[in-house]
Amino acid sequence: MKEERHVIMGIHISDRVSHAVSVQEVLTRYGHKIKTRLGLHEFGGAVTVPNGVLILDMVDDEESVVQFMNELNGLEGVEVQRMVFDHP
Repeated sequence: MKEERHVIMGIHISDRVSHAVSVQEVLTRYGHKIKTRLGLHEFGGAVTVPNGVLILDMVDDEESVVQFMNELNGLEGVEVQRMVFDHP
């Protein structure tokens, strides 16, 4: 049996109000590959804070993960990084 890996993606979105729609479109296309999604942003009270971070736990499918990352990295104001945890 193949051991499952945990592929965690961190997505930094600058000016999230302006870029949220394009990011959400990509997330929707790959929604079947996302196990867990956590959105983080600073709380600024009455002021909307422009930056945000999404943390995703992805289904381990290297080809789809790379394609997903490339699409997100191609968007203005978006930076993607990932961590992979293997289970020996």
